[in-house]
Amino acid sequence: MTPLERVEKASPALKVFPLPSVVLFPGMALPLHIFEARYRDLVKDSLASDRVIAMCQLEGPEDRAGLPPLRPMCCAALIAWHQELDDGRYNIILQGVTRARIWEELPPRKRYREVRAQIVCDPAFSGPEEEQLRQTAFELAGRLPLNIGQNLLQNAARMSGGSLADAMAAAVVIDVQRRQHLLSELDVRQRLLAVVDDIGELIGRLAPEKSPGLLN
Repeated sequence: MTPLERVEKASPALKVFPLPSVVLFPGMALPLHIFEARYRDLVKDSLASDRVIAMCQLEGPEDRAGLPPLRPMCCAALIAWHQELDDGRYNIILQGVTRARIWEELPPRKRYREVRAQIVCDPAFSGPEEEQLRQTAFELAGRLPLNIGQNLLQNAARMSGGSLADAMAAAVVIDVQRRQHLLSELDVRQRLLAVVDDIGELIGRLAPEKSPGLLN
């Protein structure tokens, strides 16, 4: 069973981990230390079944059940690695698989929350916006430490379409609300252009590219 098939199978009762400081993108990895009891339960149940967890953001005030509502777009992921500690805590690495749209929250069965969700995959895309983003990433790389810039360029070279936009956003966009906006953008062309704008703003805040020429 492929990672996407696992997530699709889990989507009628998707286990969610709301973490206000984190937005995960498809294709990206996320290390987490799990210490809260309800999320230790979540990880334990996930490892015993499909290994699927969705990372999501909270939105608005608490509802009648006393829980903040969940933002409708999240990232479904697989537990790629885990370490169970003696006291029941976990260290895990999540690997983002795909976007998922939350349709409804299910009646509580566990201490953690579950939702019914629809898997949302990017359509195939080919357009000049990809090269525009690669060129902007190339310009940014010249203003970064060598190893960071090389890693950015390697990702830009091997990815395309929505995956390219997601990889560049994951690397350079820090603001959580902006990351959530990009996760929620389903139009691949618009997402690519949005990340071009984000990198352009970052370039404007960094020092000019150093010239390799001789000094006078």
